[in-house]
Amino acid sequence: MSSVSDLHQMLAQMRPELRPGTFVFLALTEPPPAGLHPVMTFAEDEALTVIVPQHEADIQNCSYESAFAWISLRVQSDLEAVGLTAAFSNALSEGGISCNVVAAYYHDHIFVPAKAASAAMDILNGLSGERHPQ
Repeated sequence: MSSVSDLHQMLAQMRPELRPGTFVFLALTEPPPAGLHPVMTFAEDEALTVIVPQHEADIQNCSYESAFAWISLRVQSDLEAVGLTAAFSNALSEGGISCNVVAAYYHDHIFVPAKAASAAMDILNGLSGERHPQ
């Protein structure tokens, strides 16, 4: 599959997918303990940020601030493509939904407050649907 760089094509091909489970962000100053299986890690100056399933964080007695739903955009967007993040983050913002975005090699991943997962999916599907050819 080749990557897509045209904004209209990216939006039309987003195909948002709500992943099962609830996830939390942790800031660790040591490597993750056994029992934590991060779906994302990022080394910041202050700490290692990891995103892990909430139930794993609870078992390990890790403290976190909020719980998030994970939505993957199935379009394979080009890493240098312009506008996709702005388009979906603006649409979510207009719906009063915050988002934390991870742009990985093949797909973009959006973490939204768990309680807003259904509304976020409606917004993203609507944004994608607006771009489908009739």
